[in-house]
Amino acid sequence: MNDAGVHEVAIVGAGFGGLGMAIRLKQEGIEDFVVLERGDDVGGTWWANSYPGCQCDIPSNLYSFSFARHDWDRAYPMRDQILEYLRDCARRFGVLPHTRLRCELLGATWLADEQRWELETSDGSLSARVLVAAPGLLSEPWTPSLPGLDHFNGNAFHTARWDHGDDLTGKRAALIGSGATAVQVVPNIQPRLAKLHLFQRTPPWVVPHFDHPVSPRLRELYRRAPALQRLSRGLIYAARETFVPGLTRDQRGLQLQKALARAHLRRHVPDPELRRRLTPDYEIFCKRIILSNEWYPAIQAPNVDLVSSGVREVREHSIVDNDGIEREIDTLIFATGFRPAELPIAERIRGRDGRSLAEVWGGSPQAYLGTTVCGFPNLFLFYGPNLNLGHSSIVYMLESQTNYSLDALRTMRELGAAEFEVHAEAQDAYNEEIQERLARTVWNNGGCGSWYFDRNGRNSIQWPGFTFEYRRRTRRFDAPAYGLRPAATLRAANGASRSYPSAHAR
Repeated sequence: MNDAGVHEVAIVGAGFGGLGMAIRLKQEGIEDFVVLERGDDVGGTWWANSYPGCQCDIPSNLYSFSFARHDWDRAYPMRDQILEYLRDCARRFGVLPHTRLRCELLGATWLADEQRWELETSDGSLSARVLVAAPGLLSEPWTPSLPGLDHFNGNAFHTARWDHGDDLTGKRAALIGSGATAVQVVPNIQPRLAKLHLFQRTPPWVVPHFDHPVSPRLRELYRRAPALQRLSRGLIYAARETFVPGLTRDQRGLQLQKALARAHLRRHVPDPELRRRLTPDYEIFCKRIILSNEWYPAIQAPNVDLVSSGVREVREHSIVDNDGIEREIDTLIFATGFRPAELPIAERIRGRDGRSLAEVWGGSPQAYLGTTVCGFPNLFLFYGPNLNLGHSSIVYMLESQTNYSLDALRTMRELGAAEFEVHAEAQDAYNEEIQERLARTVWNNGGCGSWYFDRNGRNSIQWPGFTFEYRRRTRRFDAPAYGLRPAATLRAANGASRSYPSAHAR
């Protein structure tokens, strides 16, 4: 901490985004930073989500930091493996001494006269010149307001807050939702339940899961020749980028995946009526495609009841569907996902004019390059608006943001700037471009409703292009898009703000 008692950087969140930034700060020789994590451990969403069967749908060699290889034992990593990887990275790169666990951000206010952020946390107050908000996109579970839920006498919980004290053995349960989480949970709990009532609003597109153990021989080869693992990572990355034209421009490019999903359904569901109920009526990839070999067998088990009519109400010991059928239950499980456009942290960060991010956004998050916001100086948003992917690893995007943020800090040091703020014109032009491109994508034209859309009907979540395009656009900090100001004392002495040239044209 400097002489004024102000950290150079405060990072909120210890998932992939926050830990990655912390590690890179140390590699840059910047030691004056703090990581605030509200949970009991590092790991972000991979610490918070511990439901049975929790697994990543991105291949393990791609779902890791480019600078920190790992000895994965599965082609697709399980939750516990990812969590241990992140713990190992925090230890290996010396981030833990900078980390405050069980420390939740309650509020962050920009003090313009002092050019710093004042942070209120559950563990006291602190200040920082630069704030990195990395809460994760899927960090706040959403539970629908069902009539009568307050009167339910059984156990109710969201999959993101899994109750491990309820072993479910011999119980009757209702699970609401049929998305990616439900597809992983159901095969893992169905065998021990007496009865499972599965409430499905819309069926998902499901393709075969090609997960498999990584052989000891291949793991040893990767250890002896890390370049081979990097080659594997590169090949996986390149293969996944081939989905982008179909996702963003011409949906005919997705027909092979649709044919694969239909064949998978026909193979596992012989009953034509059930097959009809499990066939989506929207374009594949409109919602995230799901990998599973166990979903269809599990939901056809004798103790599973597939309900497509929705929930009318919850009673003390039962749940009633919209056809009026009442089902006795002991446990109610919500696999209802998240509201990524309504993150609570947006209500807690207040910028130059005293308004919060939530108030400025009005339900539709926007940022320049998904990273900086006009009116909020010295703030970096990680996994910000329109950076989510439908085909590849978010870790790649987070590393791009990290590179951009670090170059911004270098630029500030080189030019003697104490403050940066993106120009409104640059932010507006960028977001207009993104929305124009999204208008042609499968997410906007695939005929589905999804969490990609905010309450105003705007797609605030997805990135509409190749990931290497985003890497190129964030390779260097583009100073002309920002207002850069010197320290307040220097500005007062000079009588005016300093005008800066492009940081990379000198």
